[in-house]
Amino acid sequence: MKKSTRKRNHTIMSYIIITLGIMLYVFAWSVFLVPKEIGGGGVTGMSSIIYFLSGKVIPIGISNLIINCIFFLIGLKLLGAKFGVNTIYGIFAMAGMFILFQQVLKIQDHIDASSFEPFMCAVIGGGLAGAGVGLAFSRGGNTGGTDIVALIVTKYYNVSPGKVILFLDIFIIGCSYFVSHSIEKVVYGYVQLGVMAYALDLVVEGSRQSYQIMVFSKHTQKIAEKVANQVGRGVTLLNASGWYSKAQQEVLLVLARKTDRSAILEIIHEEDPQAFISIAKAQGVYGQNFDKLKI
Repeated sequence: MKKSTRKRNHTIMSYIIITLGIMLYVFAWSVFLVPKEIGGGGVTGMSSIIYFLSGKVIPIGISNLIINCIFFLIGLKLLGAKFGVNTIYGIFAMAGMFILFQQVLKIQDHIDASSFEPFMCAVIGGGLAGAGVGLAFSRGGNTGGTDIVALIVTKYYNVSPGKVILFLDIFIIGCSYFVSHSIEKVVYGYVQLGVMAYALDLVVEGSRQSYQIMVFSKHTQKIAEKVANQVGRGVTLLNASGWYSKAQQEVLLVLARKTDRSAILEIIHEEDPQAFISIAKAQGVYGQNFDKLKI
């Protein structure tokens, strides 16, 4: 019962974080990038081009939804059922947020970034957009778009998805020249792309940070049981002996994600406030419930 409740709470929290990430991404575009006509990559970049070519008649949210749905259906036909609920949710959440922010709330009128230099908008917008996408990715979120195109290309050609996405983003931003007729704004688009990629990596890698926790305590059995049942992390008990005391002792070893660390420390403190604890950042942890080893 506890395990199912914990799983349900984890799923709810994941969708809340995915939604907040998408909201932050859309906020960055609506406030800093679109008002300055700074292009970007992906489906949102394509949608912004359509938005300006139509004389700001076709909302970004509408074209974003249509393009994403087309890519999704093509991917479904060529790749099969590889896309989960998170992808469908991300597609509709993204479109809905753009419509809410731009057409309903008109957030660009309430938060005026006109006093900012275009370069500053590119940096701020790229940073916020990258952080938003990173938040969504860290909880398994996916907004579809050019990711689906990359999967289709890599199915038929021996090229990495990352290279395909990068090429598409560079091409889409380059096409924004035909809207703005300004090389300067195209350069700002590439600046935004670089900042976004950097911010995305920071958030995703930070959320995947793993720790190696060693606990020296007389209550390792109780601690191990609670960590396994309440946190859902595997525990290893090592047989050790103290050099000074010459006494035999069990040492508890746990490999855990950053999000689990505080819960594990609370359990240790509850069972043994005098426990000796060593925490070290792990360079990489591969295997069950952690990252997949890619060689």
